[in-house]
Amino acid sequence: MKNNLTWAFFGTDEFSTMVLDELKSQGFVPNLIITTEDKPKGRKLLLTPPEAKVWADKENVNCLQLKTLRNEESFNAIKSSIKEGFDLFVVASYGKIIPQNILDIPKFKTLNIHPSLLPKLRGPSPIASSILSEDETGVSIMRLDSEMDHGPILAQEKIDIDWPPYADELEKISAKVGAEMLAKIIPEWINGNVNEVEQNHNEATFCSKIQKSDGEIDLNDNPEKNLRKIRAYNIWPNAFFFETTGDKKTRIIVKKAHIENGELVLDRIIPEGKKEMDYKDYLRGQRN
Repeated sequence: MKNNLTWAFFGTDEFSTMVLDELKSQGFVPNLIITTEDKPKGRKLLLTPPEAKVWADKENVNCLQLKTLRNEESFNAIKSSIKEGFDLFVVASYGKIIPQNILDIPKFKTLNIHPSLLPKLRGPSPIASSILSEDETGVSIMRLDSEMDHGPILAQEKIDIDWPPYADELEKISAKVGAEMLAKIIPEWINGNVNEVEQNHNEATFCSKIQKSDGEIDLNDNPEKNLRKIRAYNIWPNAFFFETTGDKKTRIIVKKAHIENGELVLDRIIPEGKKEMDYKDYLRGQRN
């Protein structure tokens, strides 16, 4: 089944590559990876390929970098890339809604790994949003349709983790669990042994794209709210606050924190222009 399967993977970021790594360990390597174009990154705005493109090059997998999927050229490029046609498409953190005509290209449709307990937290930031607003989360395997995270569920699994977790930790676990679930379900799906379960659309909740400004915290705010923000945003944009000394305003990123006796305790920070350090050492330096 694994060797005979002709399939393509849609993805872009580190979550995508963690899924690809786990699928590879399970014996599933895609025939094609479809990802986005190179984009400027960093202070110097250097043109940088998406992580999925880097993975494809490393593993010698053919890769298509498409600006949009909503034109005939992209449709034809995907469809004609494998002469014998596709059995399956898999999507994990592609970042764009895929048009129905592309979802319908493969014989066995298009499956998606979504790191939330759908119908909760449809949208682009389910990991961070679950840390901000929920007390548990999980992974859903679904068949994609033309609406955002709207299609029927094939499998779902809760994640056992201390709450609230840090986003990078939850991302790694979600990618691993999701890929393991998918590796088990693909043969059953292709053999027609999986029942689709329609989502309860009345219970759907949605999350939005994270903005850099979302990371700002007020240290006088609710400790639980601040802790969740610190942990939810530890991949990007990082939680931060401003400290004013005289005329100088310093941006301080918070990397690690916990709650003790009902109060927020900062553990690790990155002061503007400096390296990561213990918050206690920072305060000691400020007093000297």
